[in-house]
Amino acid sequence: MTRPIQLARFRDENSDILVGSLRDDQVLILAVAGSGQRLSDLLEAEDPVGTVERLEQAATSRPVAGLEWLPPVDEQEIWAAGVTYTRSKSARMEESETAASCYDRVYVSPRPELFLKATPHRVVGQEGPIRIRQDATWNVPEPELTLVLNSRMELVGFTVGNDVSSRDIEGDNPLYLPQAKVYDQSCALGPAIVLAGSVEGANRWPIELSIERQGSVVFTGATNVDQMARSFDELIGWLGRDMSFPGGAMLMTGTGIVPDSDFTLEPGDRVSITIGCLGTLTNTVVRG
Repeated sequence: MTRPIQLARFRDENSDILVGSLRDDQVLILAVAGSGQRLSDLLEAEDPVGTVERLEQAATSRPVAGLEWLPPVDEQEIWAAGVTYTRSKSARMEESETAASCYDRVYVSPRPELFLKATPHRVVGQEGPIRIRQDATWNVPEPELTLVLNSRMELVGFTVGNDVSSRDIEGDNPLYLPQAKVYDQSCALGPAIVLAGSVEGANRWPIELSIERQGSVVFTGATNVDQMARSFDELIGWLGRDMSFPGGAMLMTGTGIVPDSDFTLEPGDRVSITIGCLGTLTNTVVRG
């Protein structure tokens, strides 16, 4: 097994978009805006790992410091699965007594809950601001392992995801789920995509969440991907039924960490999510 290959997008001081592979505090530049090469092109390759390793041989490097992190997304749709962990099922049932049986049935049903989470312009990357709605009072982060799929619905990578959600809006009525889940800056992805062909054991990776407020940790939580009730292949198979994704897709796989009902995000909070070898995705909360 080769080293984990991490692909990231940046904007430089000239506002050029760069695509590169990370090596500690350096990035090997594999493509520059206008060159005809995009992150999606690497993910669409028959052998993404081999393609990146070949490009690295002729790549120039530069420090990551001074570059603006961008979300690792070109034109992919971002979808999400719900109620895939027992804790998630319990939390959703706590939101609304009237919807409790609905969420309980989804957890045991062959058909998973799948919904469109974001289009590219609504996604933020590493150190980008995640938003809580101005018309919501109970907002939480949801740390989720995110599957990176090419246009052939092949699993080509993984990244860290934050499915920011307004629990009071969804709890009021399950039909309000799109408003509770889908709005500007409600989705964070990053810091990079780790190619699936360069790592092993993703179904056993630990997931950790930490929230800081005014310099103090106010919430921590941990779970493991092996606590999911559904497999990667199962979720991908359902997403691909009667659906095409010419630009590829990202699939967030649900959360097993949900803060208690007396916790809500506040502007200025720093949310950090670490998953296995994918690194740590950190974002600061703002209010819409």
